Amino acid sequence: MSISPSQPVRRRVCLAAVMALSLATRHVMAQARTLLRVSTPAVSSDWHARMWTVMKEQLEKSAPGQFDMQINLNAALFKQGTEPVAMARGNLELATLSAFDMAKLVPEFSIFTAGYVIRDPVHLMNVFNGPIGEELFKRVSDKMDLTVLAPIYYGTRQLGLREPRSIKTPADLKGLKLRMPPGSKDWLFLGAALGATPTPLAFGEVYLGLKTGTIDAQDNPLPTVKSAKFHEVTKQLTLTSHLVDVLFIAVSNKLWNGLNPDQKHKLRSAAQAAARYNNEQRLADEEQMLDFLKRQGLTVTKPDVDAFRKSVQATYLQSEQARAWPKGLLDRINATR
Repeated sequence: MSISPSQPVRRRVCLAAVMALSLATRHVMAQARTLLRVSTPAVSSDWHARMWTVMKEQLEKSAPGQFDMQINLNAALFKQGTEPVAMARGNLELATLSAFDMAKLVPEFSIFTAGYVIRDPVHLMNVFNGPIGEELFKRVSDKMDLTVLAPIYYGTRQLGLREPRSIKTPADLKGLKLRMPPGSKDWLFLGAALGATPTPLAFGEVYLGLKTGTIDAQDNPLPTVKSAKFHEVTKQLTLTSHLVDVLFIAVSNKLWNGLNPDQKHKLRSAAQAAARYNNEQRLADEEQMLDFLKRQGLTVTKPDVDAFRKSVQATYLQSEQARAWPKGLLDRINATR
């Protein structure tokens, strides 16, 4: 049987067509993946940095090929406090936001920036995973154009001082330059309510600030003290336990509203899996942290917490912040078990 000279040409043409179709299909598939840019100030060793990897892996299992999740740590993409604006403009899809971030546009949220309102991590989750959280998250969606996917336990904040100081009551913090995250009057108010001089400083600058004396102290949960290596420039830890802190995994509504119901379910489920991972690891870490910090040479002291609680609560109840709290909300929070 003879072979026509045109047959090899046809084969080459067919092969080229198949390859072109394959490349075009890959290109379309790549374009079809939904971009999820994540911005966080967290350092790589912190649990609420690692949880993003858990969320990404969960999405890859539940929705293979549907999402392109890009994780940016160390505030490399957006500075701390600027994420909500970036999300509203559509320049950022995912971030962890604080109650302080929320309170800028949703004044009711300022109740969670107040010292000594949330009792412990269990109380925290029960509040935000119940009717109170549902009501407030609706207001966040309406006013901030973003959707909360899951609350996470960030830790219980304690004071870390670069130089030893006797601290029993808020009066003993007078003149102490206490670092507070920038961009929120509520953070500054908390620092002042504790009795200190609040000093705004980005998270990435805290280590150097303690080392050089730009600030005298910082307040963070103990696992963050370790992961950010603040213990290297800290001599005293004072267990005020003034804020049981929460962060929220949030997604831009510009993205969220464009997803179908199945994608929304998978994205929320992945965020909740990440939150559970963070909470479990952080709670376990906190149990061991005091011993670790003592071994690093830090002096651990405990003030008169009741004196701090009474003073801080009185300061808040007399402030503009408390006027923004919906009537009965504090009682509902206190009654949540």
